[in-house]
Amino acid sequence: MSALSRRGRSPLAAAGVGVLILLYGIPLAWMLATSLKDNRAIFANPGGIVFRPSFGAYVEIAKEGTLGQAALNSGIISVGVTLLTIAIGVPAAYGLGRSRRSLVTVGLAVLIVLQMIPQTAQIIPLYRVLGAWRLLGTLPGVILADTALFLPFTILVLRPFAAGIPKEIEEAAAIDGARSWTVFTRLIVPLMGNGVATAASLLFILSWGEFLYAISILTNPTSYPISALISQQVSAYGTSWSGLMALGVVGSLPILVVFVVAQRRLASGLTLGAVK
Repeated sequence: MSALSRRGRSPLAAAGVGVLILLYGIPLAWMLATSLKDNRAIFANPGGIVFRPSFGAYVEIAKEGTLGQAALNSGIISVGVTLLTIAIGVPAAYGLGRSRRSLVTVGLAVLIVLQMIPQTAQIIPLYRVLGAWRLLGTLPGVILADTALFLPFTILVLRPFAAGIPKEIEEAAAIDGARSWTVFTRLIVPLMGNGVATAASLLFILSWGEFLYAISILTNPTSYPISALISQQVSAYGTSWSGLMALGVVGSLPILVVFVVAQRRLASGLTLGAVK
């Protein structure tokens, strides 16, 4: 019966994959094709698929000398946000997953409400706090702001993984004389590996493309990440469409690499890891 159900679902699954390819693949292909056109070809036939490729846009963004620094800034922000958010989110998710008090329900409701607050409504309070801490215009300030933005989401993602770990594993370790910190770092965290990998990959992707906090907190253009550098291609004097798309292609490469690596890591199951 299960084999028949899988056979029945295969055409539907193939159709779903095809729809996703159309939704996400066509814009990416259009972005890549536009980055390989010159301005004359772009305005003559924006959607044309037959054209003479030109790498002039990539040469121009390389000559400007700002791409490398922007990529470095994006890397620092993304890695910093990922590490800091995971360091805070894993213990918080473990505590919420293990506690059975009614206060946990209230805490989860607060996390959901925090996710509903628009990002624009948080700029002024964050600006004042970071100003008091003398972190305006610095990458650590952006890292703290992004951590505050993504922490509720991270806890909500990690909590089911923590709650799914059998308590008997902790009890057996405690009987053997292991302390609470040892149980958490050597047993709980490795068993939450799939959840941590999921949250870390999503955090890196989200923080890599985050724009609003970066453009609001940073004051020096040399500190801008790639997301802010892309926005500079649009000005009152016109838009460099080929340069805009070339930066978009280059800026998407790290995200694709992280996605491919995370895809392999997430293949193993949490239950299998616990049994081992």
